[in-house]
Amino acid sequence: MLDMNFIRSNPDKVKENIKKKFQDQKLPLVDELIELDRQYRQFKTTDDELRAQRNAISKQIGGLMKEKKVDEANEAKAQVGKINETLQENEKKEDELFEKARKIQMMIPNIIADDVPIGKDDSFNVEEQRFGEPALKDFEIPYHADIMARFNGLDKDAAGRVTGNGFYYLMGDIARLHSAVLAYARDFMIDKGFTYCIPPFMIRSAAVDGVMSFAEKENMMYKIEGEDLYLIGTSEHSMIAKFKDQILKESDLPITMTSYSPCFRKEVGAHGIEERGVYRIHQFEKQEMIVVCKPEDSEAWYDRMWNYSVELFRSLDIPVRKLVCCSGDLADLKYRSCDIEAWSPRQQKYFEVCSCSNLTDAQARRLGIRVQGEEGKYFAHTLNNTVVAPPRMLIAFLENNLNADGSVSIPKVLQPYMGGKEKIEVK
Repeated sequence: MLDMNFIRSNPDKVKENIKKKFQDQKLPLVDELIELDRQYRQFKTTDDELRAQRNAISKQIGGLMKEKKVDEANEAKAQVGKINETLQENEKKEDELFEKARKIQMMIPNIIADDVPIGKDDSFNVEEQRFGEPALKDFEIPYHADIMARFNGLDKDAAGRVTGNGFYYLMGDIARLHSAVLAYARDFMIDKGFTYCIPPFMIRSAAVDGVMSFAEKENMMYKIEGEDLYLIGTSEHSMIAKFKDQILKESDLPITMTSYSPCFRKEVGAHGIEERGVYRIHQFEKQEMIVVCKPEDSEAWYDRMWNYSVELFRSLDIPVRKLVCCSGDLADLKYRSCDIEAWSPRQQKYFEVCSCSNLTDAQARRLGIRVQGEEGKYFAHTLNNTVVAPPRMLIAFLENNLNADGSVSIPKVLQPYMGGKEKIEVK
C-alpha cells in the first residue's frame, strides 16, 4: 500500500506505474482516492474546529453557573449539544470516507523498481543467469508421476476418492524423500542464521488483507465456513502477520525467519489442476523464508535470498536459472521479484520452483509494522522467498537424479536425511 502523502503529491507517477503494470482499469481510482482523501481531511479540519469550540464553551458553563447566570449557562449547554450532534454525524461520515479511501488505496499497486522489465504477462519475463549445466540424459525420462509410481510412491486415485482432484498420497521412499528435502532445507536456512518457526496454519481476514492484494485473496485462499479464518497459502502469510500492528526496535533488525507449513490454494485462474501429476495442486508443503529489515537494507537482502535458493538447488545437483519478473507479472505489493526455475531433462526446459520478492514498505503499511528509529518511527521493509516446495520440487529432483536402471541417486547433502542411502531402488 502506497503512502497517501505520496499519492497526493505524485498522482502522475502513480498513474504511470499503473500503466506499466497494464492495469489501466485502475487509473480512475487515483483521482477518486485523492478526492475522497480531500473530503476526509476537510471533515477532520471542521471537526477539530468544532471540538475546540465545544471545549471553549464548556469551560464557560461552570463560570456562568457560579455567577448564577442560569439562562446563559443553559444556552451554552444547548450549543454544546448541537455541536455534539454535528460531530456525531460528521464522525460517521469521516469513518465512511476513511474506509472507502483505504479500500481504494489498497487496490493501487506498489511502485515497481526502475529496472523491472516492462511486459504484460510472464511471457515477457527475462532470463538473467544460469547456474549449472542442464543435464542431457541418454535414456528416456518418464513423466514424474510414472517415476513415482515405479517406487509405489504416488496414489492420486485414492486421494481422488477421499478428497477430490488436486490432492495426493505420497508413499514409501518418495514420501521419505519429500520429508528429507524439507528437513534439509530447514537446516540449510538455520545454518544461514534464520530463526526456525512453525506458524499458525490459519489466519484472520485482517491478516489476509494485510499480506496480499484482494485479487490474490480471491484466487488463492480457502475460507473456513462460519469462522473469520483462512487456510494459509504459504507460511510467509502468518510469519509476516506475526508483526501486525507492532512497533519494532531498530536494534532488533533484521528479523530473519524460516518456517515449515502445509499450504492450501484454490488456484482459481491457474492453468488447471493436474489430473495425474503433482505440479499444480491444492495442497503442498513448503519451507519458506522472510526478512523484516530497514529500508536501506532490503535490496541487499533480496540478492542474498534468491542466491540462497540457487545454492540449495545446486547442492542437490539440480541446474537452475534466475528469471526476472516483468511488470505485468508482479503482484500489486511487489517492488521487484524473480523466479528461480529448475531444469527439467524430460521437458528440456526450466520451470518455477522458487519465487523471491522485495515488497519494500507496501506490506508493512497494510499490516502496521513500524520501526522505532533514532529520528522517529518508520515502516519496515519486508521480503519473502521460497526455500523449497515439494512435491513440485521433487519433479526436478527425480528427473535430474534419475539413472538409466530406474534408480534415483541421493546427493551427499541429503543422504543423512535418508538414513544414509546413496540411492533409492525401484521395487
